[in-house]
Amino acid sequence: MRKTFWWSCMLTLLMRPGAECQNKLPLTWEQVRDRFETSNPTLLAGKLNVEESKAQEITAFLRPNPALTLSADGTQIAPNQGVWRPFAGTFESPAISYLHERQHKRELRRDSAQKGTSIASSQQADLERNLLFSLRSAFVQTLQAKAVLEVAKANLVYYDHVLSVSTEQYKAGDIAQIDLDRLELQRVQFEADAQNAEVNLRTSKIQLLQLLNDRTPVEQFDVVGPFDFNEQLQPLDDFRNMAFDSRPDLRAAADSVEKAKIDHRLAIADGSADPTFSTWYTHNSSNNNPAAINTLGVSVGVPLRIFDRNQGEKLRTRVDIDRNQRLHDAVEAQVFSDVDSAYATINSTLTLLRPYKAKYLPQAVRVRDTVYFSYQHGGASLLDFLNAESEYRSVELNYANLVGSYLTAASQMNLAVGREVIQ
Repeated sequence: MRKTFWWSCMLTLLMRPGAECQNKLPLTWEQVRDRFETSNPTLLAGKLNVEESKAQEITAFLRPNPALTLSADGTQIAPNQGVWRPFAGTFESPAISYLHERQHKRELRRDSAQKGTSIASSQQADLERNLLFSLRSAFVQTLQAKAVLEVAKANLVYYDHVLSVSTEQYKAGDIAQIDLDRLELQRVQFEADAQNAEVNLRTSKIQLLQLLNDRTPVEQFDVVGPFDFNEQLQPLDDFRNMAFDSRPDLRAAADSVEKAKIDHRLAIADGSADPTFSTWYTHNSSNNNPAAINTLGVSVGVPLRIFDRNQGEKLRTRVDIDRNQRLHDAVEAQVFSDVDSAYATINSTLTLLRPYKAKYLPQAVRVRDTVYFSYQHGGASLLDFLNAESEYRSVELNYANLVGSYLTAASQMNLAVGREVIQ
């Protein structure tokens, strides 16, 4: 029986190599981010948009194709014979023409398309920046839900121990039935805390799986990471400088200004006249001049710019430069506003967290244990013990939520700067 069971287990593992380990091993933030970059459909669609923009660069730099014209005339019925003799006296003239673009029109179209690709790449990076913030927030919410669940379970285990001791005291006649009933009724709150934490954890995992485009069952999916805070914070000016160098939307705005300038130069170039060069060969067998039967000819056609039909485009592109410059200034102001707001939030959270970790958490544990010891020996009332237990639970939950707020604020700072500056 043992051999049969062992072989069946081995067969299952061989048929699904690595499946059990993959499902049970929790993912770190780096692993979650790598999966996100390779599987998120919105991010992958944005990458295709950049490829489309690169393809437009090829189209923008194409040369005009030459034109080939074939002409034939003079096919006639031979005189005094009454028969049709094709090509007997036909005038034949093949011609080739080519439009020459002046003032670097092709180069300007290429430069404009390249700036468009640069803008698309920056917009893709900005899309990734925003999606990574959503991913990081879902990751932090999952860690926070796990921490709150651990606190709720620990509180429930501790309270079950209290109930066990109180039950023994009731049997020994040390406490009344009403006191035991009140203690048992208080357990409902601990059960509710644990159940709510379970629901929040499941919801956070579902949101994370949705961003990863992953169909793994929630029960088999888990993440792991440090759920703590760093008390040190860089100066505000450092974050501003990093944001000014890293924000992709600011780069896109700057590229839009440069593209508008190139488009204005292209509009001026498009207003210039482009000559068309033509050359042809003729064969005229019916010509009375024997020296003129085969001839060559050339011509140059130049449009007469009596009316400037491109003045509206010139004006539009010139105005577009000013418009994009104003948009660049607005994005720059938004960058500094985002950094300042994130810095204020994270600094405020740290101000609350430092005394919680150094003072309030140890005090809450000490007060709860002291009041419980006094209650067991008749030095404190049941109400005092319940109040101490409630205060301890509030301090523990507040601390876990504050750490989650800090990590969320850190993600907000990373979003504002444009790259991960706080892990």
